[in-house]
Amino acid sequence: MTLWRIRATVDDRPGYLSVLTASLALRGVNILTVQVHTTERGAVDDFLVDAPDTVDEADLLAAVKRGRGRDCWVARSEARGLADQPTRVLGLANRLVRDPDGTGEALRALLGADTVTWRPARAEQGGIFDTTMVLADPGGGSYALRRAAPGFTPAEYARAQALVELAATVARRAAEHVTLVLPDGAELGVRPAVADDLAGVVELHERSSTRTRHRRYLGGATTPAPARLRRLLEPARGLTLLATVAGSGGAADSVVAMANLLAEGDEAEVALLVRDDWQRRGLGSALLRRLVRQADTAGYAALVLHVQADNAPMLRTLRRLGRPTTAEHDGSLVTLTVPLATPQPAKVQGRAPR
Repeated sequence: MTLWRIRATVDDRPGYLSVLTASLALRGVNILTVQVHTTERGAVDDFLVDAPDTVDEADLLAAVKRGRGRDCWVARSEARGLADQPTRVLGLANRLVRDPDGTGEALRALLGADTVTWRPARAEQGGIFDTTMVLADPGGGSYALRRAAPGFTPAEYARAQALVELAATVARRAAEHVTLVLPDGAELGVRPAVADDLAGVVELHERSSTRTRHRRYLGGATTPAPARLRRLLEPARGLTLLATVAGSGGAADSVVAMANLLAEGDEAEVALLVRDDWQRRGLGSALLRRLVRQADTAGYAALVLHVQADNAPMLRTLRRLGRPTTAEHDGSLVTLTVPLATPQPAKVQGRAPR
């Protein structure tokens, strides 16, 4: 028995696919897998079949034609083709998580492309053009894929674009993970927070003093409920950064600071929580500068900070930015506003929880 791949277009009408499969069965062909790609010209059926050794390409083409199939393409296949499509896609996604630079090879493996070319210029028009596919790279540039046959389908284009977007997300996440060196020589990792950081952030709060928590949350010193912390870790509008130090003896990294940038209309509110033993070491200033850059990039008009009047360390941290600041006093609370250099409409509107 020999493995073959068959691709043919069948009218999307009741009973037409069964006619095609019956025609193949008369030749002793066993259908192992089938994928259906919906197109404007009809349903493109992609079969992996096991055929007797006496059946050749011409026999298969004749059987498809007799079964009302058209635009038929036939080629020998390999045993690896037995893996179903979801399994193959998940395997390729796993490879990209480990190595986002392997996007071109992953696309080639996914679609059986003969060539995959990356170009620095963004494509003026993406899409499929028979045996050529053009994909926009979210990180900049574009990919061009070519294969001799068969032509690409809209379903293959959607899969390929999803794979490219996954690679871009992984690469962006990797670029956002930085090593921060403090003036005293201590090294920390700084990265965006994710939902799985909840336990580490709860520990950060538990290891912070009552005064430190009160300065962060103004209205109380207790650790916020898990639901509120989850919203802070992955805000719908904004960004949360965590500073971590490597654990000893294989232990997980410890979260020693959390910096929140939360959108409020065309402004962004900033808040910091730094564990007591990491205060007065330049960590708060470094995190605040990163949030300012993020707010500038996002196009917010200003940063807003709500600070207790006796929170001298936070007020000094803000002064180190060297930016003009206005202050409004309301009893023991000071609201500080820092205009950004190039005010633009913010990308998202609405008020986020503090």
